[in-house]
Amino acid sequence: MKTNYINPENMVKPTGYSHAISVKGNHQTIYIGGQNAVDEKGVLVGKGDLKKQTEQVLSNIDNILEECHAKLENVVKFNIYLVQGQNPQEGFQVFQEKWKGNTNFPTVTVLFISGLGNPDWLVEIDAVAITPE
Repeated sequence: MKTNYINPENMVKPTGYSHAISVKGNHQTIYIGGQNAVDEKGVLVGKGDLKKQTEQVLSNIDNILEECHAKLENVVKFNIYLVQGQNPQEGFQVFQEKWKGNTNFPTVTVLFISGLGNPDWLVEIDAVAITPE
């Protein structure tokens, strides 16, 4: 499997994300549905706190990846849905802490939305990861 992180010289240098990623060869693709800040007991973590909710969401994603014998570094695409009025920097700080030391960043799309399935949810994240077969 070959993963190519594409950041053309004639485009702005991205910080914390890649412009595009291509994957060639034998690999497994893992599609992770939208995750919210709900723990293993179904309890919301961090009501009113985007940072705590983002930590829980990424923990949920970590758990799914582990079940698939993958790691956060295998994620090539994140879609982040933020409820309007939230400061994306709070969530980005959590991402930076989790991603520390890895220089190959996934592609990232951030969307502001009017609400999620539960009025206390502030963020939902889905992802695509790849691992060698």
